[in-house]
Amino acid sequence: MHLSTALSRIAPSQTTAMTDRATQLREEGRDVISLSVGEPDFATPDHVVAAAKAALDAGQTKYTPVGGTSRLKQAAALHFQRDLGIDVPASQVTVSAGGKQAIFHAMLATVSEGDEVIVPAPWWVSYPEIIHFAGGKVIPLYTHAKDNFRFTGADLEAQIGPRTQWLMLNSPGNPTGACYPREMLQALAEVLRRHPRVMVLSDDIYAPINYTGAPHATLASLCPDLAERILTVSGVSKSHAMTGFRIGVAAGPEWLIKAMERLQSHSSGNPCSISQAAAVAAFEGPQDFLADWCERFRARRDLVVSAINAIPGLSTPTPDGAFYCMVDAAPLMERFGDDKALALHLLEHGVAIVPASAFGGRDGFRISFAADEATLADACSRIAKAVA
Repeated sequence: MHLSTALSRIAPSQTTAMTDRATQLREEGRDVISLSVGEPDFATPDHVVAAAKAALDAGQTKYTPVGGTSRLKQAAALHFQRDLGIDVPASQVTVSAGGKQAIFHAMLATVSEGDEVIVPAPWWVSYPEIIHFAGGKVIPLYTHAKDNFRFTGADLEAQIGPRTQWLMLNSPGNPTGACYPREMLQALAEVLRRHPRVMVLSDDIYAPINYTGAPHATLASLCPDLAERILTVSGVSKSHAMTGFRIGVAAGPEWLIKAMERLQSHSSGNPCSISQAAAVAAFEGPQDFLADWCERFRARRDLVVSAINAIPGLSTPTPDGAFYCMVDAAPLMERFGDDKALALHLLEHGVAIVPASAFGGRDGFRISFAADEATLADACSRIAKAVA
């Protein structure tokens, strides 16, 4: 085999691996509930599906501009302004094949060998791998359940060094569900003002799924003086149940957007034309269903948190957003050895989850509660029996 040095620096996604293993077991006839992947079980809204069909009927099956159609860029700018409070022209918006590609291109365009990126842990599985591929160094910023998995301005400043290039900021967060309120973001901004080299990648893909009762807060909106150093990533996958459409959007300084599109012109080219038409409908069409979906997710969250905290040896804080619980299983580690062994044990008992070590954590696992209540209740019952 002749694999590149860059590829050797990254590992496969454990989230995908666990999901694929659950699928394989089901195909073999095993009864497995998969709570490993973050995918809403709701149907894609009818008006979005209709827009995709209309685009097909109209023959919109050709190349589009690499960074997305002007129509979708305008619709995304509307989304950033209406939903995130960020006033940005369409020239500072780019469209990619999912939010992950936008993050990948941002890192590849700006991170050189040895540059450092501060990543709060537990983190989304792809953040460190993308940084490693780009040649960068991950600087973990550890958070804890007792602090609702959030870090302070002082925590951030302690990690900043002369090679710090980026801070990754995910709110609501995957895998913890942590949300950063306005006052905490403003405290982080004070630190960033003292370090003008540091940029921020604000991953707001879960913004509509917020249980705090307060409006979603994002750094570029709260601190427009820092906007030239912030790339805000969003999309339609989680909010509109469009994971398979593969559309992400990002807003940031024009020089960075152009650099990302230069990379995209040689990696994938334009995002799917039909998916772009569907995303226009998602951003411009009715949004009222989002509140109902959020309340349904809240009920599922409460069910899972209550059930997990009733199982001896397991505990979880109540997440503020997204659709994940980060479960602590430290009391069980003497029995199982590590969280990967526990994950395999649960899989053998019919539940697929992802070990905390996949997210830079330890001694626990992540549950996705993006499934119906009956399925979640069954899964929690199986977990209780498996660890009893």
